[in-house]
Amino acid sequence: MPHYIKVSQTASTNTYLSRLAATLPGGTVIYTPSQTAGRGQKGNSWESEDGKNLTFSHLLKQPPVKARDQFYLSEAASLAVVEALTAEAGDGFTVKWPNDVYWHDKKACGMLLENSLDGSDIATCIVGIGINVNQERFVSDAPNPVSLINITGHEHDLMALLKRVCSRIEELVGSLGDDQARQQLHQQYMAALYRNDGLMHPYEDAAGHRFMASVASIAPDGTLTLRHEDGTTHDYLFKEVKHIINNTVL
Repeated sequence: MPHYIKVSQTASTNTYLSRLAATLPGGTVIYTPSQTAGRGQKGNSWESEDGKNLTFSHLLKQPPVKARDQFYLSEAASLAVVEALTAEAGDGFTVKWPNDVYWHDKKACGMLLENSLDGSDIATCIVGIGINVNQERFVSDAPNPVSLINITGHEHDLMALLKRVCSRIEELVGSLGDDQARQQLHQQYMAALYRNDGLMHPYEDAAGHRFMASVASIAPDGTLTLRHEDGTTHDYLFKEVKHIINNTVL
């Protein structure tokens, strides 16, 4: 079961937890009502109004996957969030590769997983998550944020939502020692994947080239394979390709 530790304010829950990870048990969750410098993928920052959202990091120790299969942890965490937000606000939530959670074309949750390795094993995984919950207005230059209160029109219980997400992360990660459970998790992730509808959608690669493609597959290490309009398939690692939504690169 997760163990929750509240910190009144910190720059980054991931940074805070990483400093203490060696002394804390697996399942520890550091959460704060005031995160001043939250970190996201690609060095992005995370805007969060004090006391309105969930900003937390969840410590996993020696999860039952090899380093080469670490993307299963990302799948588990993102699906836990999708399930929790769907329970709160209904359908429309998907996972934008690798692990952002979207409501239609708007971003409801950002995630950053940081692993430390012990040979071919994962010693620790810190799952940092920011979920927009009760913040009504966003003032940063983020192009497409959305919160639960924007969707439902009412406030949500932060602690109840935190416990729902973290308990589900523990359940899904705990199942990963079983091959059948891994396959089922991956199938659920693909079913929840943003724009995984067989249609062509716009992307931009690291060189700034824009193209149309559909999702072909995602490997256990997180590599995304896209099928281009000419029928060829191309593999992309994190940061090598981005979605284009309403002519904005995300």
